[in-house]
Amino acid sequence: MTNRRFFAAFLIVSLVIAGVASYYASSHPDGLEFVAEKTGFLDSADDSPAADSPLADYSTTGVADPRLSGGVAGVLGCLLVLGLAGGTFWVVRRRGERTDQDTAGDEDVLEHAGSEG
Repeated sequence: MTNRRFFAAFLIVSLVIAGVASYYASSHPDGLEFVAEKTGFLDSADDSPAADSPLADYSTTGVADPRLSGGVAGVLGCLLVLGLAGGTFWVVRRRGERTDQDTAGDEDVLEHAGSEG
């Protein structure tokens, strides 16, 4: 039960940080893009293939307030990463589980090895 409490607390803290901290983030979040604009070579850059995605440029499509849009993008990004990482962990963990048949075979091998010595 302690693991569930830790996970719930971790999830809440992560979402609060993603939503609230992004509200106060810089208006120039991409340092490379900001420097490219200041030095005059931003116009030679190509758009990312994901430029039309719903969470492009640290904002959420359809949310008018730029700070709220960034907060929503942060929370959705956090949930997406958590889902992908959690799903991967779950799959790997399930593959590594051993059945009672597997462990019974190991005990027989250990007993047999101990009786030879």
